[in-house]
Amino acid sequence: MKKAIFPKNIEKGAKIAIISPAGNVTEDQLQKGMDLIRAKGFKPVIGKYIFTKYNHGYNYAGTEEERMADLNWALNDDEISAIWASRGGYGSQHLLQHLKLSKFKKNPKWYIGYSDNTAIQSYLLKKGFASIHGQTIKTSSFGVSENSYDLIFDIMQGKKPYYTVGKHLLNKNGSAEGNLVGGNLALIYALLGTPYSLKFKNKILFIEDIGEKFYALDRMLMSLELAGVFGKISGLIVGGMINMGDEKENKNYEDSFDEFAYQIISERLKNYDFPVIFGFPNGHIFNNKPLIIGAPVKMEVSDKVTVQF
Repeated sequence: MKKAIFPKNIEKGAKIAIISPAGNVTEDQLQKGMDLIRAKGFKPVIGKYIFTKYNHGYNYAGTEEERMADLNWALNDDEISAIWASRGGYGSQHLLQHLKLSKFKKNPKWYIGYSDNTAIQSYLLKKGFASIHGQTIKTSSFGVSENSYDLIFDIMQGKKPYYTVGKHLLNKNGSAEGNLVGGNLALIYALLGTPYSLKFKNKILFIEDIGEKFYALDRMLMSLELAGVFGKISGLIVGGMINMGDEKENKNYEDSFDEFAYQIISERLKNYDFPVIFGFPNGHIFNNKPLIIGAPVKMEVSDKVTVQF
C-alpha cells in the first residue's frame, strides 16, 4: 500500500505560515491560535494578505490573485516548515489552477486545515503529498478541544494517531485497509469530474459536513454513487454532520452527529458491504481530532471500533 509523501518532522523554532485561502478573518479571531503556536515552541508567520477583505458575493480574504500569492508563498518559501489555514468558508477552488509546487516538491511541508481546505488537500494528494485534515487557526461558535490542537502538533512532530471510537447502531462491521482520502463532502462532490478529484479505488473515504439541507446531502451522496465511488472504496468513515436539515430549527451545536443525516447516508450504502464507522470525531465539531489525508490507515468495526495510522 503506497502512501503519500510525508513532510519531514518539524522542529522547535520552526516557522509556520498562517494563510487565508478562502473566507476572510480578523486579527482577533486568530490571536488565540497564534498564541498556541508560540506556546508550543514554533513561530507563526502571517501571509501578506491574510487580513484582507474582498466582498464579491462572499467575504473573501482578498482577491483570487491575493489569496493565491499568499498560498504560493507559503508552499514554496524554504523558511516555512508548515502551512496552517486560518479558516475555511469558500474560495479555495479558485486557486487550484494556479498553484505552484516547484520548491514544495523538494521540501514538502504539512498543510493543515479542513472544510473548504479539502480542495487544496485534494490537489496536494493528486500530486502525491499527505496533509492534515484538522482544526484551523480560527475557532468557530462550537469551539475546539485543546486535544484537537495537541494531536496536530503530535503529527507534525512524527507521531501517528490511533483512535478508539464509540459504537453506533448504523455502523457496518468489518475491517479494511487503504490510504485515507476525503474531507468535506461538499468539496468532494464539487471536485467530481475535474482533474482535482480524488482517486477512490481501494481507498478509505472520510466525509463530514455542516449546514446542508437533507435533500442537498442526498444529492451529493447520489452523485458519489452515480460516479461509482461507493463501488470503489474499501471503507467509509463518517464524521460530524452538524446543523443539518432546516437550519432555522436545528441550531444545537452540541448535536454534532445529526442522526437523520446519518440515516440518509446509511440508506444510500445499503447495497454495499464495506465497513462503515459513524460518529468519528472530526469535522465542524468541538472534538475535531485530526486525520492524515493520504496515509495508510486500518479501520476495525466490531464491538470495538478503531482507526489506526
